[in-house]
Amino acid sequence: MRAYSKSYYPMKGIILSSLLFSNILQGCSGQGKTLKVGDSVPVFSLRDQHDSLFNINDYTGKKILVIFFYPKDESSVCTKEACSFRDYYGDFTKAGAMVIGINSGTVESHRNFINNHRLPYSILSDPGNKVLKLFGVKKKFFISGRETFVIDKAGKIVFTYDSFTNGPAHEKEALSFINKM
Repeated sequence: MRAYSKSYYPMKGIILSSLLFSNILQGCSGQGKTLKVGDSVPVFSLRDQHDSLFNINDYTGKKILVIFFYPKDESSVCTKEACSFRDYYGDFTKAGAMVIGINSGTVESHRNFINNHRLPYSILSDPGNKVLKLFGVKKKFFISGRETFVIDKAGKIVFTYDSFTNGPAHEKEALSFINKM
């Protein structure tokens, strides 16, 4: 049997690197299919910043729900996004909507984030990104994704918005849609 050196397979590294980069760009991370307009909101329960259990079934049918997933408390784009939802929170509540943020941060991290930026809405802790995966939010460049979902009172997703680099646009797009409902 002939032994081959690593240099005998020069394309192997290039091919593997290309496949990995392609998966990153496509957001492939083993997560489920991204939920779309017309899909039902998944049933879930998570802890909020007060360590109280938030069960989606307690709110479905009572209010329009605006659920935004974001990567990390206190990062630049995430803070701008969270503060944009804060600045227009009154407009959301006047429209009958409830704003909810979700990421994998701890209850304590969310409590600090809310206190630091005077955020008037709940942020839910999603350890292991289980709910993020239920919604099918894809990773971007090894970072959990940024996506917003609007759920009507019937529990159906009626609007989605996905922009990784423009956090404040999530509030504007969701509010614009709700105002047209």
